[in-house]
Amino acid sequence: MDLLSYLPQFGNFAFTILAFIAALTVIVAVHEYGHYIVGRWSGIKADVFSIGMGPVLWARTDKHGTQWQVAAFPIGGYVKFRGDANAASGGADEEVMAELTAEERRHTMHGAPLWARASTVAAGPVFNFILSTIIFAGLMMANGVARDPLTAARVLDVPGMENGLQSGDEILAIAGIETPPLAEFSTVFDKLPDTALVDYRVNRKGAEITVTGTHPYPALVGSVSPQSAAMAAGLQVDDFIATVDGAPIATFGALREIVAAGDGAPMTLGILRDGAPVEVTLSPKRQDIPTAEGGFETRWLIGITSGMVFEPATRTPGLWDATVAGADRVVYIIQASLSGLKHMITGAISSCNLSGPIGIAQVSGQAASQGAMSFIGFIAMLSTAIGLLNLFPIPVLDGGHLVFHAYEAVTGKPPSDKAMNVLLYAGLVLVLSLMIFGVTNDLFCP
Repeated sequence: MDLLSYLPQFGNFAFTILAFIAALTVIVAVHEYGHYIVGRWSGIKADVFSIGMGPVLWARTDKHGTQWQVAAFPIGGYVKFRGDANAASGGADEEVMAELTAEERRHTMHGAPLWARASTVAAGPVFNFILSTIIFAGLMMANGVARDPLTAARVLDVPGMENGLQSGDEILAIAGIETPPLAEFSTVFDKLPDTALVDYRVNRKGAEITVTGTHPYPALVGSVSPQSAAMAAGLQVDDFIATVDGAPIATFGALREIVAAGDGAPMTLGILRDGAPVEVTLSPKRQDIPTAEGGFETRWLIGITSGMVFEPATRTPGLWDATVAGADRVVYIIQASLSGLKHMITGAISSCNLSGPIGIAQVSGQAASQGAMSFIGFIAMLSTAIGLLNLFPIPVLDGGHLVFHAYEAVTGKPPSDKAMNVLLYAGLVLVLSLMIFGVTNDLFCP
C-alpha cells in the first residue's frame, strides 16, 4: 500500500510533515510547560524538560537545576521530575528516593502532598485549554468583529455588483427587510428571496439611495475545509460558483440544496476565479455534523462555507469579550468532541469520524496551505482536542493519574505498585490500540 497517496494533493510529503511537527511541537511544549511550572510553584523540582524524544541535540541547565533540551525525534516531549524512574513519571526511582532526606523528598513528585501532585498533573491539559483560548481570542482581535451599523468595508468584484454596493455604504435594508442589529442579523437570511439580485437601501455619503446588486450570500466560497471534496478539487476562497452541471446558481442556499439532493453524485462547478472561468468536478462526501441540540445529522457536503459579497466594516473587540468568546469556542469543541465520541460508541454515527496521526497530519498540512491564520486556528483546535484526550481516565494519560490521586484521596493511600504497573500497561495497550484504530480509519475510511 502506498501511504504517500493518502497525503493531501496540494503539496508534498515534506510540507505536510513539517506542518504537523510544527503544530505538535507547540502544543506539546505548552502542555509540558504546564506540568513543569505548576510543579515548580508547588515545590516539585524537575530534572529534565525535553522537547522531542531520543538522542539529545542541545541542552542547557538553568539555575533551578532543570536541564532544558531538544531531542532528535520531534514526536512529543516530557518533564522528568525529581525522583521519577523514567520520563513517563510512571513510578519512583527507589534508589534515588532512598538517598533523599525528608525535606528533599518533599520536592519530588512522589514525596509531595497530594494537592501538589494532582495540580501538577492537571496543569498539562489546562494549559492546552488556555493556549486554545488565547489563540481564539487573538484571532478574533486580529480579524475584528462586524460593527453596527452594518457597513460595507470592501465589495467583491462579482457578477451583478457592477452598479450595486460600494465601499463605505451603510446598509439600511436588504430586499425590503430592515437591517437589524448585528446580533440578530442571522434572522434575516431565511427571509431573503432566493434570487441572484436583490435591492439594497443604503446610506451613501449622507444620501439614502436604493441600488440593485448581488445577493449578500451568493454561491461564493468563504472557506475550504481540510480533507473535503472541495479541498481535493482545488477550490479557493472567493471562488464565485456561477453554475452547477451547467445550470445557473443564484445563492449559497440553493447550492446547499442541490448538494443535499444529489446523494453524493459527481457535480461540475462552473467557477469565476479572479474573473477567469474555471471548471472543477467533485463528489460530495457524506459527513456527520454536530447540531445545536447536541446531536448529529448526516449530510452530503462538498466542504465549503459561504462567503459574503461584501466585507463588513469591523471593530476590535475588547480583551475580555475576546477572551470569553475564545473560552466559549474551547467549550464548544469539548462538548462536540464528547458528543461525537458518545455517538460513535453507540453506533449512531460512523467510527470513521475518529482520525489517526495520518489524518491529523493531512489536516495540519492543508490548514497551513491556506495561510497563517488558518494554521494557527488549527493549532488551537488540536490543542483543545489533545487537552481533552489527556483527561480521559486511562492509565498512562494525565486523566489516569488523576484517577489514582482521587483513589488516594478517598482511601488515604495510593494504589499498590503492582496494581499501578498492571493498570499502566493496560492503559498503554489501550492507547496503542486506539492509535492503530485511528491509522486504520485514515487508510481505509472514505
